[in-house]
Amino acid sequence: MKYATLKILAIFSAIVIVSPAGADYQGSSDSYYDQAKVLSAVPVYKTVSVSTPRRECRQVPVASYNNRHGGRQYKSATPIILGSVIGAAIGNQFGRGKGKTVGTIAGGVLGGSVARDIQKKGSHNAYGNRRYGRTATQCDTYEDYRNEERIDGYRVKYRYNGRVYQTRTETDPGKRMQVRVSVVPTGY
Repeated sequence: MKYATLKILAIFSAIVIVSPAGADYQGSSDSYYDQAKVLSAVPVYKTVSVSTPRRECRQVPVASYNNRHGGRQYKSATPIILGSVIGAAIGNQFGRGKGKTVGTIAGGVLGGSVARDIQKKGSHNAYGNRRYGRTATQCDTYEDYRNEERIDGYRVKYRYNGRVYQTRTETDPGKRMQVRVSVVPTGY
């Protein structure tokens, strides 16, 4: 063998032989599992807020449109023209000269506007405007909250090897529980 290989082999052998004598026992331990007797398991409660959805429904009127004239609303211009003529005739009765002309124009415009408003109000059902004959169900969802007590774990007292210990577990351990026992040398 070559000198370099022998040197590496000697260093490795020295490490293996010396290691157990100078081992640090803080990190190494010997552990095993055993059974302990449960003395008590008291439930630990916590308060939680629980949401429950609630649905409320009601009947609401639905606007429907009755369009009798093939897709577009029919509006006659006759009431507006007639209202303008009557308004112009009335407006012509007031004033003199240019005032008479202004009265005629103002009366015509005002008469046409009044006739248009009357036509809109009076023709809702005849010419395809809103009707409220139907109803539909409309529902809304609301959240109701209430507080509940729920088990959050167990405070457990147990005896192992003549000594009493306490711990907290997520589930009820029953009459016996498994414990891990570790053996670590002291004084090193």
